[in-house]
Amino acid sequence: MGTPTKTPFLTDVTELRRRAREHMERGAVTAGYAGDVDQAVALLNTALATEIVCVLRYQYHAIMATGIHSEPAKREFAEHAADEQEHATRLAERISQLGGKPDMNPEGLLSRSHSEYANGDTLLEMLRENLVAERIAIDSYREMIQWFAPHDPTTRKLLEEILEKEEEHADDMHGLLQGRG
Repeated sequence: MGTPTKTPFLTDVTELRRRAREHMERGAVTAGYAGDVDQAVALLNTALATEIVCVLRYQYHAIMATGIHSEPAKREFAEHAADEQEHATRLAERISQLGGKPDMNPEGLLSRSHSEYANGDTLLEMLRENLVAERIAIDSYREMIQWFAPHDPTTRKLLEEILEKEEEHADDMHGLLQGRG
């Protein structure tokens, strides 16, 4: 058996320092960022639009849900609205870190969003629409995670954390539909 060759774990410290001083206007995006920043920002802005639409839908449902069994659903809707708002904020912050601008302009929001905005006239319709929206978000985030995985571990991790919460939301909506609320 031959002696294994040693490869340095990190670039030479002098080289790291030199590269850190280059393109400082890019903030956190260093030469080591292997992804397409413009495409990353575009994808994250789509996710941001989706989250904003979800915030609005959940808030509306939290206010408008009525009926003898509406209280547990109203609480879930309000909680989910707050969670979706947190997701939107985290996505906007990541877009900014990548040197992009979060697109929070209400004009065209629905056309940028993966999910739809549906009022729902009954509690059952509201629950179904929210479950559909969560299922859309789950698949969207899975695809984005796969896209970011090879070149942007920070964004991948953020999206995985959001995905975990979206799966919980879907389970909550499913449970309420099944009478487990």
